[in-house]
Amino acid sequence: MSISHVLLGVLAAGPAHGYDLKREHDARFPGAKELAYGQVYAALQRVERDGLVEIAETVQESGPERTVYALTAAGRTELERWLAEAERAGPYPADELVRKTVTALRLGVDARGYLERQREVHLDRMRELLVAQDATTDPAGRSAIDHAVFHLDADLRWLEAAAARIAQSATTHQGELS
Repeated sequence: MSISHVLLGVLAAGPAHGYDLKREHDARFPGAKELAYGQVYAALQRVERDGLVEIAETVQESGPERTVYALTAAGRTELERWLAEAERAGPYPADELVRKTVTALRLGVDARGYLERQREVHLDRMRELLVAQDATTDPAGRSAIDHAVFHLDADLRWLEAAAARIAQSATTHQGELS
């Protein structure tokens, strides 16, 4: 996901400052990792440099100075181009889950124990997301949560398949040693 493009999408609704952009991003993607403020401001610098947003005003209230950004015509064009472009499907890069499992197997470390612990973490996160999904009626928010839940479900199926493969391999090697 391009953080810059998502921020352009938020700005399409009207000018906003970085704090509001971060809050809106996190609200739109409740299943995703929250954005760090540094990510927001770094992305804003890039899109401003590229002429996709402009500074609409700088506001000084009781707190720190806040810069309000607005989408430019070029920014709206770029947002429309991004929204029209289909994403490439797979192959999927190995994430930490796969990297740890493969590394443990290569080292002869107890990968089954890791897989079981990871399965519990995935199930806990899935329960959290399902509770959050029940708490919202917003179709966009529910869709974002669906995406996270479906990925967790796919990971859980992979965890089970990997554990079964490891168990089968251990049984096969046991039989060969007898």
